[in-house]
Amino acid sequence: MNQMIKVDFHVHSIASPDSLSDGERLFKRAKELGLGKLILTDHNTISAALELQKSHPDDVIIGEEILTTKGEILAFFVREALPKGIEPLEAFRRLKEQGAFISLAHPYAMARHGWTEADMEEYLPYLDAIETCNARNLPKVNRAAVRFAENHQLCFTAGSDAHGIPELGAMGLELPDFHTPEELRIAIRSARVFGKESPLRVRCYSRMAVLRKAMEAVRR
Repeated sequence: MNQMIKVDFHVHSIASPDSLSDGERLFKRAKELGLGKLILTDHNTISAALELQKSHPDDVIIGEEILTTKGEILAFFVREALPKGIEPLEAFRRLKEQGAFISLAHPYAMARHGWTEADMEEYLPYLDAIETCNARNLPKVNRAAVRFAENHQLCFTAGSDAHGIPELGAMGLELPDFHTPEELRIAIRSARVFGKESPLRVRCYSRMAVLRKAMEAVRR
């Protein structure tokens, strides 16, 4: 059996419009926390993940959080970024062509581009997992996602949804080590969630990032 590692499956860097987290600093903090890999899931871009992977090819996985017309997709082992505002079926098709691992971000959190139960049931054939534990969700929202996954025999991902470095590692999965999407599909079957929901105050990282970037744009 492969060595067990801990991984945070939902992390944002400065490439996201609502984060100021430098990729190298995130990587250093991930190592300090004992995370086995760093997955960057920036909003509608893989630019920072591609750059960071050059320096850490064995420890950085390229992910993306994709805003579709229905909700946000979390994809891992992405080779080509998908654009914001894409139709879900087109997104799933293009991700499947890349061999990416496909999850859905924060189901039931409708104020955060979550997914309705009806939509999740419609798209079940395209999914490898759903995100059942997001540290920025309220516990009741995560519990609803857990119930859906259990009722549909669906695997799950978990992550901090970190937009600031102090959030990194708040939630994630402990699972066998993996290096490819195929290995992840096997490893995730025996995954265990670690961590807990973050306090609401962590959302200030997103707001500060948006404000600072807006001010920098005005100065230009």
